[in-house]
Amino acid sequence: MKARERFSEIAALADQDIDLAEAALVIAAEEYESLDIEYYLGRLDVLAADEALSRAPSSELEESVSRLNRYLFDRCGFSGNSDHYEDPRNSYLNEVLERRSGIPISLAIVYIEVGRRIGLPTAGIGFPGHFLVKVSGPQDIIVDAFHGRVLSMAECEGKLRAVTKSQVSLEPDFHLRAATTREILVRMLMNLKHIGLRGGEFERALGCSDRILLLLPDAPEELRDRGLLNEKLQYYRAALADFKQLAEVAPQARTGGGLEQKIAELEGLVRRHYH
Repeated sequence: MKARERFSEIAALADQDIDLAEAALVIAAEEYESLDIEYYLGRLDVLAADEALSRAPSSELEESVSRLNRYLFDRCGFSGNSDHYEDPRNSYLNEVLERRSGIPISLAIVYIEVGRRIGLPTAGIGFPGHFLVKVSGPQDIIVDAFHGRVLSMAECEGKLRAVTKSQVSLEPDFHLRAATTREILVRMLMNLKHIGLRGGEFERALGCSDRILLLLPDAPEELRDRGLLNEKLQYYRAALADFKQLAEVAPQARTGGGLEQKIAELEGLVRRHYH
């Protein structure tokens, strides 16, 4: 089965039925056509089966997290790729498992998946500007997988203030909410889309936008972005369909945003190019 077809099936599932690791690897499979998804799922199983994690399991959550951190970050060497942050390989889970290097969200996926395999209640956090991991317990533990360390609540608030450039107070129930699997996949695809846009790789960016809309079919901003990408690539019929759908799902966009004019322009382009 082709990667896009499989991703379409995954996107149609209920959130709790989506396998995060498989979905992340299916995203990578569009770039690596011969990618063996089962092999890389097995790599996660092997990481989780190491005796360093299975020996003397602790009932103390903090000790279990410390053991996992020492194993993944110190022994296995998973770390953030600060020097080449924009390298798209940092966003492909197969490459992250091979190179043991990535960006916050891809390293978080490794952490979440290994954590789940050893019985830790791990989840992603769509924190502004820097994806994090939460290990749920009587007192949640927040892990920065990019820097390989636990963060205090004060440090989380400091990061939040740095990103927002304000003195906002951290609200854990809001700012540290567990992300859904769908939200994690959308954020991963958004990162790849922006890399494609910055590099002038508009077909790749369009492929990301297509998959985001499989996950969130009526997302207004994404319909707009895909419409603009289709127009740039001279796929005028597709662009027109996107902007017409945008007008349906976000009627407020018709006023003041030039949407009606855009639709009229694209209708003219469709008539000239296809008739």
